[in-house]
Amino acid sequence: MIKKDEILNIFKRTKALLEGHFVLTSGRHSSSYFQCAKVLQYPHYLDMFSTAIADNFKNEKPDVVISPAVGGIVLGTKVGIKLSCRTIFAERQDGKMVIRRGFEIAENEKVLIIEDVITTGGSVKEVINLLDKINAQIIGVGVLVDRSNGKAKLHNNQFSMVKLDAVSYSAKDIPDELAAKPIQKPGSRYLL
Repeated sequence: MIKKDEILNIFKRTKALLEGHFVLTSGRHSSSYFQCAKVLQYPHYLDMFSTAIADNFKNEKPDVVISPAVGGIVLGTKVGIKLSCRTIFAERQDGKMVIRRGFEIAENEKVLIIEDVITTGGSVKEVINLLDKINAQIIGVGVLVDRSNGKAKLHNNQFSMVKLDAVSYSAKDIPDELAAKPIQKPGSRYLL
């Protein structure tokens, strides 16, 4: 297993761990941001992380891997390849998470959810709700970076490559030092 410090060093070397004032996908504010796309563009790191996640779930034998768009798609696809199963994604349409583009999940299919980063796990919760409505069998949730340090418990079979307590604030509780910095919104929730 890759150690937490090694993962954080990889993020720093690839300039995927950003510092500033960020509004996260969850709507919370933070001085740090994990831009997983920047680290996952390197085949070696994508392979390393997806192998570790896939190895954790290989005995579950999923039928399909699903990821919330946009962040989880690259990692989810590679995990699905490693597990030799279909890979799809859910995406927002009119602000609501949906499964479209002809993707289908049959009742009782075994589904693994893969996400790049969670703070509150809101996007994963939306995917779980979609899967519950069609009676899919959710076998687990795999995450590259868990910013909640394990507090965002989304499933009984949840695995994160790295857990850390990345401080974040509600909009009304932003410290003055952070509020003085220009806001950046690098997440994908509000993409058109």
